[in-house]
Amino acid sequence: MLAYGARGYAIMNILSGLTAAHNGFARLMDRLQSLLLLATRFYVGWQFTKSGWLKYSSWETTLGLFRDEYHVPLLPPQLAAVMGTCGELGFPLFLYLGLFGRFGALGTFLVNAMAVISYRQVLLAEGFEAALGNHILWGFMLLVIMVFGPGRISLDAWLERRAARPS
Repeated sequence: MLAYGARGYAIMNILSGLTAAHNGFARLMDRLQSLLLLATRFYVGWQFTKSGWLKYSSWETTLGLFRDEYHVPLLPPQLAAVMGTCGELGFPLFLYLGLFGRFGALGTFLVNAMAVISYRQVLLAEGFEAALGNHILWGFMLLVIMVFGPGRISLDAWLERRAARPS
């Protein structure tokens, strides 16, 4: 106590109290991680499901867009349309269920990246910053799921808990 002096001791008490309060707040936030990951999975999955369903339900328009607007490298327009639509409808299912959640996030991330690459003449043009910003946000959200996993509210976590149980 004498090494710090009265002022140093008071500062250490304040820091100790702040650290305890911060640790309590951190424990509360830790409890919300799985809910945040669940909401993130559903939000970003829904964005791609809507887009995929629109492509599927207006197939002739979709083929025209892939032929005339979207410039998918190395793929013929019809194959690109099928792959893009299947990716937008399929990978979100993994996100919703939290089953192979990191794989679903990776697949959706790649679909998102291909959308930006294929439609870059519009998304990178002046006046379309908000549209590009959405793709960046979705990409970031998908990276979070890839790094942290789908959370405890997922089939991945359920299967892991089940596998850890003694026989």
